[in-house]
Amino acid sequence: MTVDTLDTRILRLLIEQPRTSVREYARLLGIARGTLQARLDRMERDGVITGTGPVLSPAALGHPVLAFVHIEVTQGHLDEVGDALAAVPEIIEAFSITGGGDLLTRVAARDNGHLEDVIQGLIQLPGVVRTRTEVALRERVPHRLLPLVESVGRAAAAQ
Repeated sequence: MTVDTLDTRILRLLIEQPRTSVREYARLLGIARGTLQARLDRMERDGVITGTGPVLSPAALGHPVLAFVHIEVTQGHLDEVGDALAAVPEIIEAFSITGGGDLLTRVAARDNGHLEDVIQGLIQLPGVVRTRTEVALRERVPHRLLPLVESVGRAAAAQ
């Protein structure tokens, strides 16, 4: 899918003003509401826009400890372990990776004791060989996409 400069302007507004109406976005962009809606529909269909829900804080939900747990899996058991991870509520993301380990998970816990309990539960999963945990001390760059969107927009404008 090709994202052009108008698409990047739309995405910027969605990121910066997520609670604004489609009508107001169209007004701010100086385009017809139908044009905007067609662009939004296309970007959703093509997987550029993947959600519209609120961004939640695990810390505000009582889980201020953030850790990254690398999981080494017995060969041939990656899918089963991945499915089992989906049942652990403290795992807020999991990725298959290259390098040290087979899976990388992001875990939110109430405290260090709770984190240890979660890790002990992971070790008990069939197919898990070992884990390695790194505790995040402070977020240095929050999850963001606007700089990437702006870079894509600059590249589209240069074409």
